[in-house]
Amino acid sequence: MATSAQNSTKAKRARLPRERRRMDIMAAARAVFVEKGYEEAAMSEIAARADLVEGSLYRFFKTKRDLLIAVLEVSYEKLLADYDLQLAGISGVRNRLRFMIWRLLVAFQENPDLTRLLYRHIRSEADYLSTRIYELNRKYAGHMDAILTEGIASGELRAETPLRLVPQMILGGIDQLTWRHRMGVGQFDPARTADEMTEFVYRGLVAGNHSAGGPQDDVANRLEATSRDLAATTARLASLSELQDIDKKTNSSD
Repeated sequence: MATSAQNSTKAKRARLPRERRRMDIMAAARAVFVEKGYEEAAMSEIAARADLVEGSLYRFFKTKRDLLIAVLEVSYEKLLADYDLQLAGISGVRNRLRFMIWRLLVAFQENPDLTRLLYRHIRSEADYLSTRIYELNRKYAGHMDAILTEGIASGELRAETPLRLVPQMILGGIDQLTWRHRMGVGQFDPARTADEMTEFVYRGLVAGNHSAGGPQDDVANRLEATSRDLAATTARLASLSELQDIDKKTNSSD
């Protein structure tokens, strides 16, 4: 026979709005995913942490993968909301570009477990293009496009700037630079890295004297040089991280 306390708990749980329950489930799922990884996370444990029976959980999320996608969507939406808020108070193409790079690096640094889940279980799958996460990623690229378009309109950046390629270069550079951190074996400095990446990209796109090969060749050459610089920076910072890791292990063993 249920006690009065148990009946009170059940009644309170029944009165919770559906959206509140959904958020409670995602909070519990995020904790379990981070602690145990995707493969070892059990829907029964997520339900228990959310104060639900497992069967009720499937009324909100059909599969564990749907739940993971929802958790990652919330994290990404918060990041984009911060972009919308902060960019309004930042002026100048270079400063706005630098903020976009820095803020994403900070997000990667603060959430290595979620980022690892994103790359391993979402972005690597064929249905990634049909997820809202992909649409949110395009929104990030859209912010980049708007900043570059602003620079082109003002004459600060070259008129022939390839809008499609620049966000891909930046995202690719961030991906390569942060993968060791996602795997828990390296560190990086978001501020310093953002400064260096911004300098390389901006220097490759800023308006100035064209080379003898013509504007299109000049932009291609600059982008190629920028890609090499980003790769070199990534390798240098990764090597520095490895040395720091070795030094830490050496000191800890003394």
